[in-house]
Amino acid sequence: MNGKGTVMVVWHDRDGSVQMKHTTLVLAISFSALLGIVPVLGGPIASARHPYPEQAKAVHETEHDVDHAWEVYHRAALGGTVASPALQAEIEQHLHEARTLVTQAQEAAERGNKRQVERLVREIKIHTSQAIEESKEQKK
Repeated sequence: MNGKGTVMVVWHDRDGSVQMKHTTLVLAISFSALLGIVPVLGGPIASARHPYPEQAKAVHETEHDVDHAWEVYHRAALGGTVASPALQAEIEQHLHEARTLVTQAQEAAERGNKRQVERLVREIKIHTSQAIEESKEQKK
């Protein structure tokens, strides 16, 4: 940017000559805003276009379960109601393991490996259930 609200765009033509163009900052901001919107569009629409939509949906729902478990844990931790530091470490271990398994489930869904997705989803649910249950355990 040259300080006057314009952006200089430089590119090479087919013959190798350098071309320059001044573009207003508004165009650059508009383009940036468009790029910011793209991830928002990646949710349910992407699942519908997924080559294995059933597996993608199962993984997506499990991701929500993991997010919910983190929220329950954070509320308990911030409220100071987690029963002990040892239990807090155990809860965090369950949550981190669940996140790791989600990544594996996403990869399995991409390959269309339904059995592996189902197995990983079951494991994730065990970890999230444990984390939620333990997060609700009150100090004595």
